[in-house]
Amino acid sequence: MQMPAPNPAVLAKKPQLVTRLLQVLPRDAVIDDIAETRAYECDALTAYRCPPLVAVLPSSTAEVSAVLRICHDMGVPVVPRGSGTSLAGGALPTADCVILGVARMSQVLETDYPNRLIRVQSGRTNLSVTGAVEQDGFFYAPDPSSQLACAIAGNIAMNSGGAHCLKYGVTTNNLLGVTMVQMDGTIVEIGGGYMDAGGLDLLGVICGSEGQLGVVTEATLRILPKPEGARPVLVGFDSNEVAGECVSDIIKAGVLPVAIEFMDRPCIRATEAFAKAGYPDCEALLIIEVEGSEAEIDDQLARIIAIAQRHNPVELRESKSAEESARIWLGRKSAFGAMGQINDYMCLDGTIPVSQLPYVLRRIGEMSQQYGLGVGNVFHAGDGNMHPLILFDANKPGDLELCEAFGADILRLCVEVGGCLTGEHGVGIEKRDLMVDQFSQTDMEAQMAVKDVFDAKWLLNPAKVFPLDTSAARRVAAA
Repeated sequence: MQMPAPNPAVLAKKPQLVTRLLQVLPRDAVIDDIAETRAYECDALTAYRCPPLVAVLPSSTAEVSAVLRICHDMGVPVVPRGSGTSLAGGALPTADCVILGVARMSQVLETDYPNRLIRVQSGRTNLSVTGAVEQDGFFYAPDPSSQLACAIAGNIAMNSGGAHCLKYGVTTNNLLGVTMVQMDGTIVEIGGGYMDAGGLDLLGVICGSEGQLGVVTEATLRILPKPEGARPVLVGFDSNEVAGECVSDIIKAGVLPVAIEFMDRPCIRATEAFAKAGYPDCEALLIIEVEGSEAEIDDQLARIIAIAQRHNPVELRESKSAEESARIWLGRKSAFGAMGQINDYMCLDGTIPVSQLPYVLRRIGEMSQQYGLGVGNVFHAGDGNMHPLILFDANKPGDLELCEAFGADILRLCVEVGGCLTGEHGVGIEKRDLMVDQFSQTDMEAQMAVKDVFDAKWLLNPAKVFPLDTSAARRVAAA
């Protein structure tokens, strides 16, 4: 993956840069030793690594503002970083950049139960947002698989979702407002304590912008009352295509589960060896969960089971207790770790219309044979957000490149059937060169014009999202 060459003039400024940063941050918040900066050389897309020039760990919006003001003045690129869990290289540094991590910004600033909101610093982890309010009967809905570690900052940058996004939506549906620092150090407040603030929908522009427009330091999030109860059903099928047809039929029937999760045979086998969840020996399985009162749960599950039975399932298991529910979810929650026990893998993130699931799953299987690389499918089937896991050997010459070519073909397939390149992982560097497969040059010019407004010098999160040749003129003009 090509990255721009570091700017020698910026590299030469390191001593002066460190001196100025130490004037606004404590010594332990400025990491400039080469060995120590290696801790920030990559995110969860570990195939690509590059230590930054410097890493900084501010503790407040004011400190973020001071850092950005210095970097803007000196022409130093800045890469914002949440918890480093990005799977698309969204937090990959360049050799001449400052990594700005928000991990020390993890406080709860306000809880407002009457208005169902919580305001937090953006370094707070996803799961700990719910942890702050669950004792009072509330929760924060978006639940990425990495929710134990991922930061709200990264969730906002990539518009993350999770298993329960089918009913509750993704981050943008649960984000009310942000405090954001622009590249020149200006602090702006966007949105507020209610949905759909007046004026331009800048919140919709910020959410999913991948750190290209500013550094979000605080977020106002919607919290919801916990449902009365929830119950899953596990359904096994003898083919991926039939499982996909079942998902499509459930959605067409107007039933809205809180989650529909899909796993195929490679994932089932891996999770059984890893977690021993007691899954059936089948080609594909669905975990479908509904919630509400007992009467609502019974009604919804009865309708879902009737639809599933029309597809001749090899096993159908309805949970009858909290323990059984935990067992049903155990394998799914262990899937990514379990697959890592088998081989190196690359986790993709494309979104398709639910009606195209049978076709896309069949084509992925065919492409797996063509490329000679295994693939496991585990994803949020209810909203068509796919996460194929392509297995490869990182120590075998050429395997990474073969894996990337296979992945690119899968993502192009997603676009061809009416979907898009990403659902929640973002573009980063992974899909940067595929943007031309979804967007015309005019489309990308419009997107880059937005960045021009927020970051005229093109210093924020360089070499991400836009193909390098497409953004080259802007980067040269801004230099």
